[in-house]
Amino acid sequence: MEARGAGGRRRERKKAVSKSIKAGLQFPVGRIARFLKKGRYAQRTGTGAPIYLAAVLEYLAAEVLELAGNAARDNKKNRINPRHVLLAVRNDEELGKLLKGVTIASGGVLPNINPVLLPKKSSSDAPKGSQPKSPAKT
Repeated sequence: MEARGAGGRRRERKKAVSKSIKAGLQFPVGRIARFLKKGRYAQRTGTGAPIYLAAVLEYLAAEVLELAGNAARDNKKNRINPRHVLLAVRNDEELGKLLKGVTIASGGVLPNINPVLLPKKSSSDAPKGSQPKSPAKT
């Protein structure tokens, strides 16, 4: 596309560069800026706010995906499913605190058995059958 410059001279139009590319991010800075404006969270929005928010969201997403990928690999799976996301979030101290009140659909619960419910360890000193199982009748 050509545009007319000063004095009617023709000049080449520069290729558009997105705000995400300028910031070096994968998350869409322009879309987040639009959501911040349309959401009416504040009367005015600074130019750095959507960039910062996009960077934070991208970091959180990368962190959760990395931990969920590790959980999937531990379970010998190639694909991340909601169970792996739940295990990743709940086993990480900081993410667990951030997402404390969040329910992950189809995630299940962390495996946990109260130690009181586990069978007591029997001492190997006493021979088997030496103690009666029921009290002797008199």
